[in-house]
Amino acid sequence: MNVRATGAAGNAVLAGVLLMLLGDFLFSLNDAMGKWLVASFSVGQVLVVRSLGSFVILGPMIVGQGTAALVRVERPPLHVLRVVLTTADVAFFYAAVAYLPLADVMTFYMAGPIYVAALSHFFLGETIGWRRWLAVILGFVGVVIALRPSSAMLSWPSVFGVVGSLSFALTLVLSRRLRQTSDVTLVTWQTVAALVTGLLLSIGNWRAVSALDFVAMLALGIVAGSAHMMITRSLKLAPASLLAPLQYSLLLWAILLGYLFFGDLPDSQILVGSAVIVLAGLFIFHRKNLVANVPKDDVPPDGH
Repeated sequence: MNVRATGAAGNAVLAGVLLMLLGDFLFSLNDAMGKWLVASFSVGQVLVVRSLGSFVILGPMIVGQGTAALVRVERPPLHVLRVVLTTADVAFFYAAVAYLPLADVMTFYMAGPIYVAALSHFFLGETIGWRRWLAVILGFVGVVIALRPSSAMLSWPSVFGVVGSLSFALTLVLSRRLRQTSDVTLVTWQTVAALVTGLLLSIGNWRAVSALDFVAMLALGIVAGSAHMMITRSLKLAPASLLAPLQYSLLLWAILLGYLFFGDLPDSQILVGSAVIVLAGLFIFHRKNLVANVPKDDVPPDGH
């Protein structure tokens, strides 16, 4: 019986790892598709159709939990703030990849967990030892290296990437404060907000789309929704401390897909900066795992 239980637990962990890796790949594919689309269409237009595609995945889940749950949210002001920040995250991400290689933008987003560690100390009252503070500072150094310390450091695309990654980190912190609200409710409202924002941004910037482009935009939402479900499920099957480092595969996929589809290769400063960020992030997870279980909200970015 114990052997069977151990085998079942092992299979569940393996399934969790595979789902996380597949979810990461789908999110990277989603990012590459988004970069391709914003090269021809406005960010607002992409947000509108992408949001409609997301409802293909969300629809059955909303029906399953009941529409009444959509209005039962804890701490409404924090919920509204989270919706604003998730919308900013997606919008700034697409604004950044319109001008920068995927790997460059993903490098900024890989620093998300480092921002979370710092913000959690101030906003969640979590105790962070000096070793993790050192890793946080090291992570910020990696971001500065990736930003290329020069006048170009404050170029708008780089600013978009940094602001988007900060918005993402704040979203994770708020998600911890809103644990009693279902994932479906949280994702539904952030999708509605993205839809409304997209409609506003696309005023005067709406272009006629071919059937292929429209399907691609819908697929953007479907792929992102599927990836979100896979990663959510993986966190229920395997420990977050095991899965968290796997999320850094997003950067590898960003480099590969960026080269295959756009001919982009990261320069030495991006590679050095990303290596510093990843090492700092892994150390934070390692220290966190020594003193307590890693909350699932501490995992790196799970897509946009």
